[in-house]
Amino acid sequence: MILSGQTIGDYHKDETLSITPFDAHSLQPASVDLRLGEHFSLIDELSTPMLSVKDPSPAYVEKTIKDGERVVIPPQSFLLATTKETIRLPKHLTAFVEGRSSIGRLGVFIQNAGWIDPGFSGEITLELFNANRVPVELEVGMRVCQLVIAEVDKTTEGYQGKYLNQTGATASRIHLDSD
Repeated sequence: MILSGQTIGDYHKDETLSITPFDAHSLQPASVDLRLGEHFSLIDELSTPMLSVKDPSPAYVEKTIKDGERVVIPPQSFLLATTKETIRLPKHLTAFVEGRSSIGRLGVFIQNAGWIDPGFSGEITLELFNANRVPVELEVGMRVCQLVIAEVDKTTEGYQGKYLNQTGATASRIHLDSD
């Protein structure tokens, strides 16, 4: 069952889940909006001939942009960003991230690589892709995506993976997979 915005607010108030910093104005009917954080990572295309799932990704250039300043995403470009908010989910709630329609209508696709597992804690890394043929400018601190939270049918052991407690735009850690 997907939680209503009112339930998300209640769960935040009674500390069942945590969204920090929390802005009650970001509550939507069935989600909570999250804002664009200050940390970005992009591929250094000049020094990176290829990315591999077997090797760490040292090819990212990191950049911090202050709240209220702008980041420009060139046409057909990909970059990693982070949410301003840190979230903490209990072991009976899961979530997923959806880009805001208003941002998508500019040609920017905002993804998060899959579900946010029960028990996850940290900032959410966002994958931003500008599918447009012109640059798109976004402002740090603006609402860019929405977090949809749902109950799982049974309480889980909780997420213990390689992205637990991540901060900033975190590059792929697929090279740490054992399979």
